[in-house]
Amino acid sequence: MGLVDTHSHVYLEAFDADREACLHEAEASGIEKILLPNIDLSSIDRMQAMCDKYPGFLHPMMGLHPTGVKADYAAALSSMETYLHKGSYCAIGEIGIDLYWDKSYLTEQIAAFEEQLRWSIDLDLPIVIHTRKAFPVVFECIYKIGKDRLKGVFHSFSGSEADLHEIERLGNFKIGIGGVVTYKNAKLPDIISRTDISNILLETDAPYLPPVPHRGKRNDPVYIWETARKVAEVYKRTVEEVARITRASSFEMFAL
Repeated sequence: MGLVDTHSHVYLEAFDADREACLHEAEASGIEKILLPNIDLSSIDRMQAMCDKYPGFLHPMMGLHPTGVKADYAAALSSMETYLHKGSYCAIGEIGIDLYWDKSYLTEQIAAFEEQLRWSIDLDLPIVIHTRKAFPVVFECIYKIGKDRLKGVFHSFSGSEADLHEIERLGNFKIGIGGVVTYKNAKLPDIISRTDISNILLETDAPYLPPVPHRGKRNDPVYIWETARKVAEVYKRTVEEVARITRASSFEMFAL
C-alpha cells in the first residue's frame, strides 16, 4: 500500500540527529515517495543533497517561500531560476502569500508569487501554494496570470467552505491535508467533507503540525498515516482506499 507525503521539510536541522532512521521508518510503513518544498536560497543545497542520496524516494521542488520574500527578492528568484533550468524538480514550491506574520512586504510577495506562477506555466510544473490570511490575494494572482494554464495544490489548506469551492472552480487545483484535520476543535473535517476525495492530497509539513496523538512532538513523515486514518473516517472509506486514491492524485499532479 503506497502513500505519498506531498509536503515535508525533512532536510531541516530538526532531523539531523536521526534523519536516516526517520526515512527508513517512513518507507517501511508504506510511504512510497516524499516531496520536498524549498524555502529560500539557504535551503537548496541541503534539500538537493538529500534528494541525491535518496533518488526515487525524495523529490525536490524549487521556490521562494513568501515569508522569505524581502526587498532583495528579485536576486533570490534569479538564482532559483538558474537551479530550475539545471535540475529536475517536481513542482514550483513552496510559494504564495502570507499575511499572518508580516504585511510590510505585500507588494514584493505578490510580485514574487506572480513571477513564480509564470515559471510554472513556462515549465509546465504544478505549484505548491502557501496561503495564510491571504486567499483573496492568491486567487486574484492566479486569475491574473492565467488559471487555465496553472495547476497545483493549496498546501495545508486552512480556508473556509467558500475558499474550497473557489479552488474547485479553478479547475486544476487540489487541497493538501495534514495533521490539522485530526485536531479536536478543527473545522477542517466538516469542510473537506464538502468536496470529493479526489480533490485531496495528503501531507505532513514535517517537522511542523504533528497530528493527534503526536502533538507537542516533532512531526515525522510516518505520522501521515494518522492523517490518512482521519480522512478515511471523514469519507467513510478504508485507509487502503484513501491511500490508493490520494496516491493516484499525487502521481498525476506531480508527474511522479
